[in-house]
Amino acid sequence: MGSGMVRNLLRAGHAVVVFNRSRDKAEALVADGVRIADSPGGACRESEAVMTMVADDRAVEQIVFGENAIASALPAGAIHISCSTIGTALARRLAAEHQRRGQKYLSAPVFGRPEAAESKNLLVVAAGPPELVERCGPLFDAIGRQTFVVGSDPSQANAAKLCGNFMIAAMLEAFGEAFATLRKAGVPPHAFLEVMSTLFGSPVYANYGRLVADEKFEPAGFALRLGLKDVRLLLETADEFAAPMPLASLIRDHLLSAMAHGQADLDWSSVTRVAARSAGVE
Repeated sequence: MGSGMVRNLLRAGHAVVVFNRSRDKAEALVADGVRIADSPGGACRESEAVMTMVADDRAVEQIVFGENAIASALPAGAIHISCSTIGTALARRLAAEHQRRGQKYLSAPVFGRPEAAESKNLLVVAAGPPELVERCGPLFDAIGRQTFVVGSDPSQANAAKLCGNFMIAAMLEAFGEAFATLRKAGVPPHAFLEVMSTLFGSPVYANYGRLVADEKFEPAGFALRLGLKDVRLLLETADEFAAPMPLASLIRDHLLSAMAHGQADLDWSSVTRVAARSAGVE
């Protein structure tokens, strides 16, 4: 995800300094025009803005609060834009810490798989002070095809992203159950997918439905273990607001079942194998 975003920032004329915990991934971008930093702090020490795109809350904490990290190096008045899918509690902690240091913070997670990042087709969901969101508009325009502003508290963007990922996971659960039944009924999944893609008119239905119908779960565009992380974070947010989400709890259990069957690094659409196993049609 981060590589595609970097390339599009460069194409838009921005100067980019990159830090990646796996240096070889950063070095692959040198030919595109980036400079490489040896630490998160080194990547943002002279920057107007730093954008983070990492796997989970723990990774964000390491690169923001760790030694020679973002919080200690970002100039006063500069902006940290977190594009990662993280919990609402961490978003509030980031906002408070940056405010304490005289820095700015926005949450701007994105919807889209790696190919969408490469083609500048991400959907950006932003939240934070309106003047900051407007100031960062050129960065959002560089990485995505549309930006949605969902609130003035950064954590609201993270709540929206987690709920959005839940909607996708719920769709995958529905595909898994429907395809298992259809296979037993002798109906070709691709024929059914054509009907559903026409009915719903959604590229998300069409693209994920094709992955499931083809059983093409490698290479993973979004690893199942990360999907489980997101559903867990969603349930934490729902618990905070006393909002029951029984379907999310079911999906969490099915993702756990998939993990137990060795699917952690497969695409999260492979959760549909859980319904197939239950129906005896895998």
